[in-house]
Amino acid sequence: MEFVHLSYIGVEGHIANVVLDRPESRNAFNTEMAHQLLKAFKSISISDARVVLLSSSNKKSFCSGADLKERNDLTENEWRDQHKLFENMFNSINDLPQPVIAVVDGYAVAGGAEIVINCDMIVAAKTATFGFPEVTRGIMPGGGGSRLLPRRIGVHRAKEWLCTGRFVSAQEANETGFINRLTDSDTLFSQALELAEAIAKNAPLAVQNCKASVDEIFGMDDKSARVRELEFYNRCVDTEDRREGVLAFVEKRSPRFIGK
Repeated sequence: MEFVHLSYIGVEGHIANVVLDRPESRNAFNTEMAHQLLKAFKSISISDARVVLLSSSNKKSFCSGADLKERNDLTENEWRDQHKLFENMFNSINDLPQPVIAVVDGYAVAGGAEIVINCDMIVAAKTATFGFPEVTRGIMPGGGGSRLLPRRIGVHRAKEWLCTGRFVSAQEANETGFINRLTDSDTLFSQALELAEAIAKNAPLAVQNCKASVDEIFGMDDKSARVRELEFYNRCVDTEDRREGVLAFVEKRSPRFIGK
């Protein structure tokens, strides 16, 4: 069955649209769905996409995490082997050169919340709910929860969310800075698409280097960060898009970026 749908939309087809579609299980990811999501992001990584939208076909649930019914029958070795697949799935999102926008309505909990925080930006409906309840099931997040959540909301809040396992409303999440844009459910996708289009119209190499620079130098000591930031900057200097951007400004027209 197809649990993940990939299409290209928006500005000249430069927006990759990935939709999770396993509604009978609230988009809980099993082995097959993880393989499909991994395949989709590998395909996007070598495509002409400039930005990615990751959403759900089901307004009630973005993703409820790993399928515990499937995992219930696994041996410890099988569990660890399956988790390696899940790790690759999470990493394929986080490591993507292009920015990824999570488009969230309903529940995004456990591994579903980790899918979200492996994305670069979050557009959420006011009806969304987030949570990392792994501690209530005798485990902890294993897909970036303790590593990435503090970057978004600070160490003290991250420890509270992770150690209590409580669910967090979209409103509370927004107040912590967790969310980029909070909107109504009916306008969720259009708001996310608007953000994606604003990114897609820019020079793709410049955008990708912005993402890579932020990811790499966050938390780095300032002296080292200054050096590394300029290395990313210099990658953009000798490009056709840089020359086109300056020329377009001088000629008072919109630039035509080609990703070279």
